[in-house]
Amino acid sequence: MADFDERELVARCQRGDDSAFAELVDRFKNLVYAMIYRMMSDRTQVEDLAQEVFLKVHRGLPYFRGEARLSTWIYRIVANVCVQARSGRRPMTSSSDVAEPASADGAFADLELRDRIEKAMAKLPENYRFLIAAHYLKGVQYEALAESLNIPLGTVKTHLFRAKRQLRELMS
Repeated sequence: MADFDERELVARCQRGDDSAFAELVDRFKNLVYAMIYRMMSDRTQVEDLAQEVFLKVHRGLPYFRGEARLSTWIYRIVANVCVQARSGRRPMTSSSDVAEPASADGAFADLELRDRIEKAMAKLPENYRFLIAAHYLKGVQYEALAESLNIPLGTVKTHLFRAKRQLRELMS
């Protein structure tokens, strides 16, 4: 979304335009769902947490000053919601831990690899899981991650390096 479109959408939301907020949700729902799915070990919570994220976005929009990109602000909200959700409970077995039957060997190998990656990612610390999901799976740039997490760019790069190394170790 172009910066101008983003600013106009935020301005419309701040004026109380419900259709603008519906458009915002529509534009960002896939990103929010994917980020939550990658960060949480309990996949059954994705819908509830996504609703919580958008509720926080709706409540926070009047205070959004536009100093960061809207997507960066939303990444931060997703990270906070997931951390809060994980801190108050023990990890649960996810439905993705059960392999689906595959019709071809290649499809089965893909499923098996995806399952191994998801299980390994679930063992990573939350901040590493978030960084890997955001950067490698969703294409969020280093600078946007540094801004949304309020940490130096070098720290983002270091944490991503360590996260990749730990993920490789978990998968071997």
